[in-house]
Amino acid sequence: MRAISVSELNNQIKSIVESHFEIVLVEGEVSKVVYHSSGHLYFTLKDENSSINCAMWRSNLAKMKFRLKVGEKVYVYGALSVYVPRGEYKIIAQSIEPSGIGALQKAYEQLKEELNRLGYFDESRKKPLPRFPKRIAIVTSATGAALQDMLRIAQKRWLLTEFYLFNALVQGEGAAEDIAMKIKLADEYVFEDGSGFDLIIIGRGGGSKEDLWAFNERVVADAVFQAKTPIISAVGHEIDYLISDFVADVRAATPSNAMEIALPDKNEMLLMIDEMKNALVYKITHIIQKKEKELLHIKELLNASSPVKKLDMKLQECELLFKRFNHSYLNQIQKKEKELNELKNILFSLSPVVKINSFEKELELLKTTFKNKTAQIISSKEKELINLKNAYETLNPKKREKKGFAEITIDGKRIDLTEIKAGDVFDVSNTEIIIKSKALKKMQNGQWKM
Repeated sequence: MRAISVSELNNQIKSIVESHFEIVLVEGEVSKVVYHSSGHLYFTLKDENSSINCAMWRSNLAKMKFRLKVGEKVYVYGALSVYVPRGEYKIIAQSIEPSGIGALQKAYEQLKEELNRLGYFDESRKKPLPRFPKRIAIVTSATGAALQDMLRIAQKRWLLTEFYLFNALVQGEGAAEDIAMKIKLADEYVFEDGSGFDLIIIGRGGGSKEDLWAFNERVVADAVFQAKTPIISAVGHEIDYLISDFVADVRAATPSNAMEIALPDKNEMLLMIDEMKNALVYKITHIIQKKEKELLHIKELLNASSPVKKLDMKLQECELLFKRFNHSYLNQIQKKEKELNELKNILFSLSPVVKINSFEKELELLKTTFKNKTAQIISSKEKELINLKNAYETLNPKKREKKGFAEITIDGKRIDLTEIKAGDVFDVSNTEIIIKSKALKKMQNGQWKM
């Protein structure tokens, strides 16, 4: 038997192994996972009794939806390969599937767990939605039924919002990157007035897990998380929960539901406006009634203290005095007539001519005195009446001010000219003009005082 070299032996083994194990499907537990800086994956697959090294090259690794973790059970699909220099063999994996769970579901759970740990789902960072959005960006397919459903609901609910479509791929290769790019474009878009969109809605209609998968990708989650504009995620049906739903500020069960969340109901707004109008009318009516009562009260107070009211009181007093005077005058006349009658009776009883003449003179004097007294009283009352009229004319605001006359006040208090000292600052005013003045010098008793 001819001896062969180690290299020859390993090459023969490589030829036999790789020709007999071109395709293998192996189930085992993962250990010693290494994601190398070169982009390749190295790990060990084991069971209770043995283990085998595995590798997945970068080109196949890029297609994996999840990351391997130590302790997981997986199916490895690939081929056996021998590394001749070391005489080692390993499985070169073409694909890896979780054992007992689909790859997509595994990737979904891993990404959800990671993003939750990083705070992507925290309620504290979620932005409130605008109550009356003026402009809404819709990131979806221009040909999808979801867009038409959203526009139909918007037409029914609210007509004051403008909608802008950012046409995006919503499934298939490159869809996630396209959705993320359109979210970024919508978030950074600036109109001529300097404002941007008030709200962004991302989504699509229902489909399989694979159809909806773009919204489970990390790149979409990052775009939603980093956006400054509030975002509603409206993907699939009510039972579908996507990563974008958890990261977005609000999740909508369907695209149609997104419009119901984003837009106010015009009928509800009209009803609310009617209620506000009724409340406003009631409030204004109540205020007007209250102010009318206050105005009436002020008017009564003004009437009670007005110059006209005071003049009326003085006139009534004058009428009362005049009635008293007439009554006194008549009493005096009657008294004197009675005395005269008594004197006449005495005269007739005594018949002295002298006494008669004397009584006649006395009577004449009494008459003269009475007339003078009466004239004095009437004159006095007339003067009082004139003074009252003059006082009324003086107090009348319309006739109070005369040309060349003004009121002098200090700190709002009216003062006499004699009270002003040199250096005092005072106001000289009439009903239309106020002049701030200062006394430079004062002449009193013919002498200037500083």
